[in-house]
Amino acid sequence: MIYLDYAATTPLSEKAGEVFTHVASQYYGNASSLHDVGSSAKQILEASAKAIAKVMNADGKDVYFTSGASESNFLAIQALLDGCKKKGKHLITTKIEHASVKDVFEKLEAEGFEVTWLDTNEKGEILIEELKSSVREDTLLVSIQHANSEIGTIQNIKEIGAFLKEEDVLLHTDAVQTFGKIHIDVAELNIDALSISAHKIYGPKGVGAVWINPETEWVPFFEDHTQTRKLKTGTDNVPGAAAFATAAKEIIANMAAETRRLKGLRVSFLSLLDELEHTVVVEGNAPNQLPNIIGLRYPGMEGQFLMLECNQAGLAISTGSACQVGSEEPNRTMKALGRSDEEAREFVRISLGQFVKEDHLKEIIDKIDTILTRHFRKVHQNQLPSNA
Repeated sequence: MIYLDYAATTPLSEKAGEVFTHVASQYYGNASSLHDVGSSAKQILEASAKAIAKVMNADGKDVYFTSGASESNFLAIQALLDGCKKKGKHLITTKIEHASVKDVFEKLEAEGFEVTWLDTNEKGEILIEELKSSVREDTLLVSIQHANSEIGTIQNIKEIGAFLKEEDVLLHTDAVQTFGKIHIDVAELNIDALSISAHKIYGPKGVGAVWINPETEWVPFFEDHTQTRKLKTGTDNVPGAAAFATAAKEIIANMAAETRRLKGLRVSFLSLLDELEHTVVVEGNAPNQLPNIIGLRYPGMEGQFLMLECNQAGLAISTGSACQVGSEEPNRTMKALGRSDEEAREFVRISLGQFVKEDHLKEIIDKIDTILTRHFRKVHQNQLPSNA
């Protein structure tokens, strides 16, 4: 099986796995305990936070570990809102956010907040002027993803953040897809909170983190009775945090070279696709984009059918974000880009990663070509008159 779903999750790196096992077995103390065993665990937790913060030009004391990206998004947004002294009930987000952000805003909407859901252009880019015109005196918070998980479009968070800072509006960004893939400097981005996850960068599942601007007021969703301020309650996942930090250091050390390699793979892959006789639409092919995420449509073929056929042929692709798997609704990102229901259901995502090599491309293309040829030949035969 050739794995082509790295945007959904990545395999655990060997070194991160070794660190996880070592810390879990040797530093098993509760980081909140006051004895030496607990203190050793706390030191590892703090060192892990510092390591992750360092790659974002941040301070370790402003990084808070969570159980993953979905929890990070919920806790960050809620903490900012609960700590906000400004009066108001208006929030802004986009129609292409990850489900974990969408669900939070729908919950807040049900609780009485008014939410503006921003559109994008056909490449998935936020229209800055539309955002600016949507901000009101009672706007409290905006949440905009750093990059879309289905088409890879990167938003201009720096410009957005600079404007919102002038308007005294809080900004949260979901940076799950960009952390470790592009340079992130939290000071430059003009943000109040940022969410990340370990399993997107070859770290373990079940651990994420939130960075919160130390100049921003916030209140944890669950009341914290400890002396050490926490974003969430519960026992700290020390081995997960240590493995997360290990994966972060590894991916940052290789980021420049891996980015060049992935850009080359993307160009080669799309070039080979263009040589096929089948019509292909590359979605969200924006100038500012993650090179590893490729959104495609083959007009006339449902994405779920292509995904299942690829699986049978030994290719692991997806029909979009893993959070939408099993939904009968058309792909939300495609609908936000202005696609019809039929077009939205044609969408598939191929996401490249560490173990996809140039040598794999011809095999991938040949298998897709075989599937498409067989499918469209069958469609053509079914459309012929019965006496033909």
